[in-house]
Amino acid sequence: MGEHEELTTARLRLRRPTHADVDLLHALHTDPRACAHNPSDLLRDRAEAQERFRRWDGHWRVHGFGYWVVCRDDRRLGFCGLKIMRLHERDVLNLFYRLDPAAWGDGVAGEAATAVVGWAGTHRPDLPVAARIRPANIASRRVAERAGLRHAAHLDVPGEDGLDWIFIADGPRR
Repeated sequence: MGEHEELTTARLRLRRPTHADVDLLHALHTDPRACAHNPSDLLRDRAEAQERFRRWDGHWRVHGFGYWVVCRDDRRLGFCGLKIMRLHERDVLNLFYRLDPAAWGDGVAGEAATAVVGWAGTHRPDLPVAARIRPANIASRRVAERAGLRHAAHLDVPGEDGLDWIFIADGPRR
């Protein structure tokens, strides 16, 4: 594995996805509970999951980082990571997290997101970390806040599934 392909926390191991993770990607992105606040992320079939994996893997190949698989005790719980995207005509690191609903409520998403934001502060301090969150998604807001992001209302934008509240990492980022 490359230098940035694995992160660890007290309880979690985050690793670069492989083709073997397409089933997990498919399961999460066909679960209406997991995509309740982002229904445009729902997939119709395994072919769409394979295409999404190809895009994620392409980001890894170009940038050397991306979305990691979140594992606890060798159980794959979901994904958390960063993707370069444009926000208000500027590149940012979009923070993404999506876990199996069975893993919700145990602090896993916050722990993974905190590790990812910490990685960004060390390895990509040139780009701000941003999370796009639907106003009604209280759990996602808590995850972002636990990871050190704060709502920046002046950056809110319309998204594919409604208004995106923009949360930005605190601290000295350029």
